[in-house]
Amino acid sequence: MKIVVIGGTGLIGSKVVKKLTAQGHQAVAASPDTGVDATTGRGLAEALAGADVLVDLSNTRAFDEATARPFFESSGRNLANAEREAGVRHHVALSVVGTDRLQHIGYFRAKLAQEQLIKSSGIPYTIIRATQFFEFLGPIAAEATTGDTVRLSGASFQPIAADDVATAVATAAVGAPVNDTIEIAGPDRMPMSALVARYLRDINDPRQVVTDPDARYFGGRIDDRSLVPGDHPRLGRIRLEDWVEQSKASQPGAGVA
Repeated sequence: MKIVVIGGTGLIGSKVVKKLTAQGHQAVAASPDTGVDATTGRGLAEALAGADVLVDLSNTRAFDEATARPFFESSGRNLANAEREAGVRHHVALSVVGTDRLQHIGYFRAKLAQEQLIKSSGIPYTIIRATQFFEFLGPIAAEATTGDTVRLSGASFQPIAADDVATAVATAAVGAPVNDTIEIAGPDRMPMSALVARYLRDINDPRQVVTDPDARYFGGRIDDRSLVPGDHPRLGRIRLEDWVEQSKASQPGAGVA
């Protein structure tokens, strides 16, 4: 099966390509680095020739709607047009748990617009909404840091390892379209401030975490429903402490006397 992974050289995409290749599929990493740009359409026709499935992991680092919305809308339209031309039978997209509940934040309004384009394209689809990745805990702490203090909400939080996200995406890619949304999350739920405090402790970061009910999440207010899945999500297997140990072990020089 030929599976084209848009964003295939990124954090999740590179893992998805590796997993699909190991299963014997023809997994194509498509990104601006490989000559494919979903926002302009450059290289899409060539990459999608003969493809059965497209995995859409395209993303922008911009949190403002003025930048994020044109990115997702242009890439969404270009991908849908190229998929129809190529006869792609399944569109798999990665989104974010809570997108519909975080519409006061511009980035999530843009993500919802992306989801709506996928649903209205006429192409069979599977949307996977994931909670925040363990890999983002550092940036979340950095965004909330003033001096040596990290001020974070005590709202419920259930992050997931990128490797578990990649497993879920790869599984969806080789399965039948569900024409619906799947939610995935990490195995443990706790207040954001408590989980980030544990993470900083485990990496020997001396910053002090303070629970602040007025703390914002990238500019928006959150509560106990904002960032966690609904009933019956698919849970990852990797726990925070195991991920931290794996991350330490993979660092250059780890284990060298």
